[in-house]
Amino acid sequence: MADLPIALDGPLADQLSRVLDIEAKIPRALDALGPVAGRDVLAVGDPAGLRVRQLAQLGARIQAVDSLAGNDAAAPESVDTIVGWWSSFRGVEPTELELVDRLLRPDGRLLIVHDYGRDDVSRLRGDLPEYGAWTRRDGPFLTSGFRIRVLHCWWTFDSLEEARGFLKAAFGDAGRSFADGLTRPRLSYNVAVYHRTRGGTRTED
Repeated sequence: MADLPIALDGPLADQLSRVLDIEAKIPRALDALGPVAGRDVLAVGDPAGLRVRQLAQLGARIQAVDSLAGNDAAAPESVDTIVGWWSSFRGVEPTELELVDRLLRPDGRLLIVHDYGRDDVSRLRGDLPEYGAWTRRDGPFLTSGFRIRVLHCWWTFDSLEEARGFLKAAFGDAGRSFADGLTRPRLSYNVAVYHRTRGGTRTED
């Protein structure tokens, strides 16, 4: 699931992969905040997924794992950047941060992608911690040495018909209600990249 912000099966998952962030703002931001190009990167998520391929296209030397928990794929201080998407790093766990800091080289970077909300997509998904507690100054990320960069992205469909069909199939009643009022074939979608230097050192965004 790490490739996508929501769990979808088969054709719907493929469709969302095609329409989510066609401007590639997410991988470009990861490179700007890491960087990842020319670096040793540990990707936490689907090892064969789109996001890992995007990092490779940027020139990252990648190890990819499903989860950090119980994983010995990387030696201590062997990684320049660790990247996780949506289904990984669900909040801030001290044991996870300790492991991250053990794996990262000095000045290594941890980058975590989550939904930010305040957009069209969040209206379909209801109340999630991504949209509230995680984004606040007193929330778990910003009190643990992370900074945040918000990316203003889109789900961009080829037509209104395609967008409405996807929303109804993927989100049921909420999707049907939203689709009825849709006037353009795209949805606003804000993404948060929480970024932290090894040890929690704050850096300028």
